[in-house]
Amino acid sequence: MSAFARVLCAVAALTCVAAPSATPASSPATRKVVLQYRSTEELAALERSGARVVRTLPALHSAVVETSRSLAGPRPVLRQALVVDEPALAQTFQPGIAWEWQWDAARVGEVPDWALRAASSVTVAVIDSGADLNAPDLAHKSPSTWSVLSRSHSVRDRLGHGTFVASLATGSVANGIGISGFGGDAKLLAIQAIDADGYVTDVDEAAAIVYAVKHGAKIINLSIGGAQTSAIERRAIHWAFRHDVLIVAAAGNEHDEGNPVEYPAALLQPVGSRGRGGIGLAIGATDMDGTRAYFSNTGSYISLAAPGYNVFAAESADSDWPRAQLPWASAGYYGWASGTSFAAPEVAGVAALVWGVNPRLTVRQVASVIKQSATGNAWNHELGWGSLDATAAVQLALETRGQAPRLAHARRTR
Repeated sequence: MSAFARVLCAVAALTCVAAPSATPASSPATRKVVLQYRSTEELAALERSGARVVRTLPALHSAVVETSRSLAGPRPVLRQALVVDEPALAQTFQPGIAWEWQWDAARVGEVPDWALRAASSVTVAVIDSGADLNAPDLAHKSPSTWSVLSRSHSVRDRLGHGTFVASLATGSVANGIGISGFGGDAKLLAIQAIDADGYVTDVDEAAAIVYAVKHGAKIINLSIGGAQTSAIERRAIHWAFRHDVLIVAAAGNEHDEGNPVEYPAALLQPVGSRGRGGIGLAIGATDMDGTRAYFSNTGSYISLAAPGYNVFAAESADSDWPRAQLPWASAGYYGWASGTSFAAPEVAGVAALVWGVNPRLTVRQVASVIKQSATGNAWNHELGWGSLDATAAVQLALETRGQAPRLAHARRTR
């Protein structure tokens, strides 16, 4: 890796440059690097040599160190939340299409009520820009919170991305207000790691993953991406997998901008795997007609797809996203947005349904159930194993004992 990691952009309109902080000409420039350590004595020795340990992640044996010396370690990597500019925030909807059309498209409405209730045993961690805890669909869940940015429980969502994602994954299905999340009664752990400009470092991502696992999450949603990965990101994701936690990540929105491989998605469903194996799920986006959304990345690392074009969900009162004019009274705000960012949490929610009805399943089994129950005839580079089918996933989870279902072709087509 180069001395200064390149900022990883998901929106082409942004100019992305990584530069060291300005320092007086008479002072040696300091830089932050990510190091792996074997013992606390090693860290103490570094500090005695003049380096400053800014942050440690003991579970990953990693530390962020600030120093003017030359140390063999990469700069923290930046990546961005995956949201599409156009038509990301449509303000109208097509006549005859349900407000929350994605609910019908993924057959969540056909999932038995008892299965929605059973998901209450599962916690979904949404690592994002925070959450509006007053949004009715989130407030009803009384979510747990943590900010790795402020090291506090305050997760005020000024960007808006996190609230939208969290409502899709775990929005209440029982409060009679607004939208219904895909995860039934699953619990929500909202972790703020993305800043108000839409960026997250690999160190903050790793810290958020560790926090989520240690605080009971069985599923983690990462609606972030960039064209590079890092050692600390890889360690965090594999550490979560070893703790039997499923990570779901967005596959990226740059199909017409070179269609790059996106990370962390490609760490979960590796390049060349063609949807087989892996330790998590990489999610593409579909249009209203079930075809690939024009922006959704393609490639051999796509696990499956879910609705991601103009999906309807809750918005943060602290963000400036355009709000839908609702024909009903509501204390919350709602609107449309597009991106693989919003396909991923739908899959994370369905994973909670799957684990709720069959708690004995392993991470690999949950991932296999969701891929095997998708709507495609066979794996393809555009939609992976097909589009998300919540009802088929729950049914297959009930039928699965011991060995993961064999991925030969999908159980059903539509």
